[in-house]
Amino acid sequence: MERTEPNGVLLIDKPAGLTSHDVVGRVRRLFGTRRVGHTGTLDPMATGVLVLLIGRAAKAAEYLTVHDKCYEAVLELGKITDTEDTTGEILSTCADIPAEGAVREAAARYLGRYMQTPPMYSALKVDGQKLLDLARRGIEVAREARPVTIHALDVQATEDKTRYNLIVHCSSGTYIRTLCADIGRDLGCGGVMAALRRTKTGNFSLSDCRTLEEIEEMSIAARDALLLPTEMLFVDYPAVRLPSFYERLCRSGCEIYQKKIGTALEIDTHVRICGETGVFFALGEVRDYEGGSAIKPIKFFEI
Repeated sequence: MERTEPNGVLLIDKPAGLTSHDVVGRVRRLFGTRRVGHTGTLDPMATGVLVLLIGRAAKAAEYLTVHDKCYEAVLELGKITDTEDTTGEILSTCADIPAEGAVREAAARYLGRYMQTPPMYSALKVDGQKLLDLARRGIEVAREARPVTIHALDVQATEDKTRYNLIVHCSSGTYIRTLCADIGRDLGCGGVMAALRRTKTGNFSLSDCRTLEEIEEMSIAARDALLLPTEMLFVDYPAVRLPSFYERLCRSGCEIYQKKIGTALEIDTHVRICGETGVFFALGEVRDYEGGSAIKPIKFFEI
């Protein structure tokens, strides 16, 4: 029998030395499909949780940018580089390293919401051009600071007085190397990120991940069995099960009025739309219409 196109979520423990796009390329070959995307880019030096979307699941990418992340990082004091990490060109060094207490105090000031200026070496775009590409050409442009949130920040001293392990729980969009650089700047000695490992993104953690090497050694059937249902991406959204009549209307793109199905969700709420049997088939949004609030399908994942 001809194999059907694989669909679902694949969790990879990304190794150092590969870009997120490199990982996508290898997974495309392993699963025999071009329809592979990823969420939450990791720099080549970073390792850890990388969420890949395969087949129809790739359509979910635009809705997966707001999940909190958890990281283990190494802050190295006494350096400033153009990339804010140890892969960049050293711009200055400082031998006067503050005491542990001062480091903890400086880091603690970043707990909660703070305005973070994205680094030049990032995939963000300005006027259609990636900052990374501009930086490589020696061009620096003004960047607007953006609000990010550090929910928790544990600072652990090491035997090397210039290095501290950081355990970070933060909002999506937070640059850990910029956090390291900000702490170093406040201390007056400079700081860079020397290592980074993402341990959790949304509801997915390292314990759920497989390495590329492990997947390469599997049979095709075993690889396909690793794929999680697309619905797992939206488990935080309320599920709405539609009776067969309204399921047919919804699959045709019609909005489903809440008063007709007995729900009372707030406007702008995203929902998992399931059929009469409970099978997820679309992502929906509650909108306001003249006839009242209704659930509008905005992305279909099952035909």
